[in-house]
Amino acid sequence: MILKFRMVCDENENFVRDYEVDAAMTLLDLNDFICEDLDYDTDGMTSFFLADERWRKVREFTVMDMGGGMDSEEAPLPMADVKLGQIIRTLDDRLIWVFDIFGDRAYFLELLEPKMEEAGMEYPRVQFAHGEPVDQYDAEASAGSGSKSIFDEMMDEFGDFGGDDSYDDEY
Repeated sequence: MILKFRMVCDENENFVRDYEVDAAMTLLDLNDFICEDLDYDTDGMTSFFLADERWRKVREFTVMDMGGGMDSEEAPLPMADVKLGQIIRTLDDRLIWVFDIFGDRAYFLELLEPKMEEAGMEYPRVQFAHGEPVDQYDAEASAGSGSKSIFDEMMDEFGDFGGDDSYDDEY
């Protein structure tokens, strides 16, 4: 089974990635694939969180084994021990990929569709890419990059409109 995820970021409204990945892939493999795609260092402390419909963090999965084990409901599980198919079961299931633990900076992934593997296609793969990823280490660099939504760029043309104060509403 192939899972198609859409990944977005609240720091750059123009950033979108659609990933197609095998459900048998571990979260660690997905973590490494995302790092490769975004050209991020893979030695950072990252975590996946299973999220509910309101993007609240439900369960954490970490790069390193934190020692909680499967017997504790609240202890983080190691990414290497969890396959996507074990935690992603229904349409619209969500993951939060936190790439900056201290800054609480993240990308948001939502399952768009499960589908059958296409013959001759290699997975994982980037199915669609738009926009530049945010800077991995410097949130200020991303904030100052001037990345605006398409709507904001179009509305900039109207920013200087001051109107005509001498206009009389009554005729």
